[in-house]
Amino acid sequence: MTNPGAPAAVHGPVRREALEGGAVWRLVLATPKANVLDAAKITALTEAFRAVVGERGVKCVLIEGEGPHFSFGASVEEHLLGRFEAMLTAFHGLFRAMLAAAVPTAAVVRGQCLGGGLELASFCTRVFATPDAKLGQPEIKLGVVAPMASFWLPERIGRSAAEDLLLTGRSVGADEARALRLVDEVADDPTAAALAWARAHLAPLSASSLRHAQRLARAGVARRFDQELSCAERAYRDELMRSADANEGLKAFLEKRPAQWSDA
Repeated sequence: MTNPGAPAAVHGPVRREALEGGAVWRLVLATPKANVLDAAKITALTEAFRAVVGERGVKCVLIEGEGPHFSFGASVEEHLLGRFEAMLTAFHGLFRAMLAAAVPTAAVVRGQCLGGGLELASFCTRVFATPDAKLGQPEIKLGVVAPMASFWLPERIGRSAAEDLLLTGRSVGADEARALRLVDEVADDPTAAALAWARAHLAPLSASSLRHAQRLARAGVARRFDQELSCAERAYRDELMRSADANEGLKAFLEKRPAQWSDA
């Protein structure tokens, strides 16, 4: 495997590069420092995973953030009434595209990896993080919840650990995240570590067989995905977003003031 590092395509706020002779795609969230997962970025990522289906030689997709942070999470503005329905549909469509592509993935995490950013990173096959990385699901602090994380984190790290992160909104450092199995490897240069993993373990193998293996490894998840995410979306739309505190929390965040909870 060679490493030309030449850009294969640019899709708005996500830069796509072909590495290792085209066997690895690198998708870079290219709006530092926050790399917010807004509609444009979600669309670009989804299009990339749909495109990789037809690229038979790709053995791994790396996702990382440009600048000091992976991502501060999804756009809070797009969570507001009148906009969140489209946001949820598009965001969950990204994970459907990742499942359908069935290509091994690696998240390269530096700095903050929060909310939707952690949902994206944790859904990857492996997660590589810097020692100073911080990972968390802070949605509860805004009076809302993370539907995708509520489904996926128990799968990845177990229900008890997942509930701790989802109910408290606390962030964990790289070492704790590794102990929780939220991070697979801590490295000063996580990009190099991810590429070394791909070279050592994926490069010698059949790209076709790798995709079959990835698909079968997540077959149970795929069977439950639509049912459980659809239930979560309905609960978010019909219950949570009709509550006073969910709307108060989002508005307070945007107005940079403490939320005034009514417990309703």
